[in-house]
Amino acid sequence: MDVIRVTHFVALALVLAAHVVVAACPTGVDPKASTPLAAVPSTSGCAVKTSHGFSVPDAGCTPGAINPTVDLSILKGGTFKTSCDRNVATSATKKNTTYTTYGLKKPANNTGLKQSCELDHLISLELGGADTLDNIWPQCGPSRVKLATRYFKIKDGVENYLAAKVKNGEISLKDAQQGIAADWTQYISEATTYWSAHKMSGFGSDQ
Repeated sequence: MDVIRVTHFVALALVLAAHVVVAACPTGVDPKASTPLAAVPSTSGCAVKTSHGFSVPDAGCTPGAINPTVDLSILKGGTFKTSCDRNVATSATKKNTTYTTYGLKKPANNTGLKQSCELDHLISLELGGADTLDNIWPQCGPSRVKLATRYFKIKDGVENYLAAKVKNGEISLKDAQQGIAADWTQYISEATTYWSAHKMSGFGSDQ
């Protein structure tokens, strides 16, 4: 292989590498750390529940878990990005097994405007949630509605709302974590009002 061709391949590799953006974790953050809020008595026969007309996970299968190294100082420090610990403690392939755990079939073409399900962190990463299976569940539907009004997009708005409240000192990180794990739907009305007043959309980010 001549020098020109080698140079070409090296340049191409550098270009491709530049597009793979994974944020480095701030000092002190262990992306694999996890403290579950409760034990997981079952890893099969799980079923999605409902609360206030929205889907919530089976508490016996997905109690929620936090990453204790992602504390308030880290979240308020301005350098933490959720990509630093996403798919580190648990691979994307392993997360897909939660569809089977909940007796659901992974939808085909589950991207973009056709996305109907999200492997959701019950306690979002931006609230110090852990990237482990006891904090992840498949949140799907409802069908035949616009993407922005599907359950997982509405929950995104709740997550962003609570993150803003935590950073502003209006709610403790612990209370936000425990509250969203207990029943994320309890905050929907508050979050909707908050984002309306702030004239911006809090819905739609993947946390």
